[in-house]
Amino acid sequence: MKERAVFFKGLSVFFFLLFLEGSVIAQSEALPDLPLQGICAHRGAMGTHPENTIVAFKEAIRLGAQMIEFDVRMTKDNALVIMHDATVDRTTNGSGLVRDLTLSEIRKLDAGSWKSKKFAGEKVPTLKEALQMMPQNVWINIHLKGKKRLGIGTAKLVISEKRRHQAVIACEKQSARGVGRVDPKIKICNMERLSSRPKYIAATKKKGYGFIQLKKSRNNGSFKSDIEYLKKNGIRINYVQANGEKEIGELLELGIDFIFTDDLTPMVRAFRSYTASRKNER
Repeated sequence: MKERAVFFKGLSVFFFLLFLEGSVIAQSEALPDLPLQGICAHRGAMGTHPENTIVAFKEAIRLGAQMIEFDVRMTKDNALVIMHDATVDRTTNGSGLVRDLTLSEIRKLDAGSWKSKKFAGEKVPTLKEALQMMPQNVWINIHLKGKKRLGIGTAKLVISEKRRHQAVIACEKQSARGVGRVDPKIKICNMERLSSRPKYIAATKKKGYGFIQLKKSRNNGSFKSDIEYLKKNGIRINYVQANGEKEIGELLELGIDFIFTDDLTPMVRAFRSYTASRKNER
């Protein structure tokens, strides 16, 4: 009798584990494919909308950006908010350092009127709000403006909001340590810039980071070979930045994965034209 009980208990455990495995597989299969190349909306659709706001992100999604970039800072009371500058002065009607203000104080500010009256009342979003409104099939480029604690807090939110598959955390080494402490599998874009591009590329490879951000201002004679080396080593390339439609094809042909832009509408249109022409060639 006892042997039968042990047998059925073991059988129950077996089927439970099988169920869990099936659930994990089903969840992974449910994740949408992400774009292989495309246009990155720098701080959302910042050319026409107030940067780093929900309305700017919604416009970037509507236009069809393949990646959306925004910046994260930590408030005085450890909340994570979307803000590029160290102060709120330029993009709100308030003043002061983000790190010296509480979330409640920042949420009272108008983050839209500086761009246009029609955006009056737009609020500074939290990281959680930004993650929750993003579709599952675009890359989310999260640029950290802080150190280890910010990396830890951001990684925890990325996981809790089930965004790990599409999140790229762009950060320097201290915040990267925080991210890695939470989950070393989260994708990192190396933002620890060194004195030269070769050193920057070598450090990115050594750290095992999945993304790098190349700057247009640093283009030189080795640009093509640098891209070839990065692609050979499985490192995806973000490029900052291009606002001319003629550059699109050249950069994508070279192997650039995502092109940052402040002028989203014509760049998305140019990317669609490029991809359509490539399909016709086949």
